[in-house]
Amino acid sequence: MSQLDPVGAGPVTRLAADVASGLVGHERMAERLVIALLAGGHVLLEGPPGIAKTRAVKRLAAHLPGSHARIQCTPDLLPSDLTGTQVFRADSGRFDFVPGPIFHTLVLVDEINRAPPKVQSALLEAMAESQVTTGGVTRALPDPFMVVATQNPIEHEGTFPLPEAQMDRFLLHLALDLPDAETERGILDLVEAEAIRPPAAPAPPVGAGQIHAAREAVARVHLAPALKDYIVRLVMATRPGGAVAEWVEHPVSPRGTLALAAAVRARAWLDGRDHGLPEDAEALAEDALAHRLIPNWQALAEGRSGRSLIADVLQAVRPW
Repeated sequence: MSQLDPVGAGPVTRLAADVASGLVGHERMAERLVIALLAGGHVLLEGPPGIAKTRAVKRLAAHLPGSHARIQCTPDLLPSDLTGTQVFRADSGRFDFVPGPIFHTLVLVDEINRAPPKVQSALLEAMAESQVTTGGVTRALPDPFMVVATQNPIEHEGTFPLPEAQMDRFLLHLALDLPDAETERGILDLVEAEAIRPPAAPAPPVGAGQIHAAREAVARVHLAPALKDYIVRLVMATRPGGAVAEWVEHPVSPRGTLALAAAVRARAWLDGRDHGLPEDAEALAEDALAHRLIPNWQALAEGRSGRSLIADVLQAVRPW
């Protein structure tokens, strides 16, 4: 076996196709979810209701080991609803810890921007450190552990915008749009077909050992010095003196450089390569970097967004 084909890696390489097989027009979302899994990161899915965000995550969960949970965020959600709580047992006369839904392999946090700041802070520790602290005790989360959060960009009543520190913890941020007419027809045909015949039995879940082996193989994917320089130059274009610096209030942090490099390695491995390419960085730059910068007032006044600024960076900064 080569470094790109660790024992049992086959099911992992097929994950994106398996997830996408039950969706219509969302091959990119399926690929990005698997890239984040392989890179040990988390994903934020942003888009209007009804475009299969939750469906995609459930399909991924069906192929992963361990247990999975869905948290529906509301303004009255408490941190203990996420992390767990101490429960008094009358028979033993002591308090026992009852784990919350965060103690699962894959956690879907639906409408994350409806969660109040204290809940978002508890989630931040889990995402950053793979642990939670309750009652003065720190408890490790499962390995692997992954958070996929969703938010609706068209509703702002009763929401709490995610702080920059939490946005920076998402490896990738996907902006999803409504489908075109052809894709909409495909969705209609798929739903009708599923109503007529029972869905096929899902493939056996991928083992935790297989995921760990795949992650080790991903870490060995080679990034040439010129490609590393290209990734750094993309990030530096958001810093003072860079191509879009005049439009940026806060530029991309070094975590953005690390995130893009990790995502490039994972995409290359999924494509069967032992080396990354500039095309990988170009394909992933908006999803890995746009949510890590803050446009200034002038950019906002002219309708610019983080994604449009990164698109400008890709035009200004060439690989070689």
